[in-house]
Amino acid sequence: MFSSLNIFRLVALLEGVSYILLLFIATPIKYILHEPQYVKLLGMPHGLLFVAYVALALLFKKEFSWSNNTLLIVLLASIIPFGTFYIDRKYLKPSH
Repeated sequence: MFSSLNIFRLVALLEGVSYILLLFIATPIKYILHEPQYVKLLGMPHGLLFVAYVALALLFKKEFSWSNNTLLIVLLASIIPFGTFYIDRKYLKPSH
């Protein structure tokens, strides 16, 4: 049911969503409304998801026969808003 690819795809999705929420919702609330609790609330889960995404990307390099350049793109996508969504579509989507 849950293949390792599906787990990686789920982590990529959650990491991307948590990053967008952190950047575009929690951070503006922190600095505009002076309410830091949303950054505190989202920061730890996002950090854990980020670490999991990087670890899974490194593990999948061999399985997907990614070149070093492809791995670099996959890793850089985790620091670009919406980047993990692109990676899911371009590199992780199972071919049917």
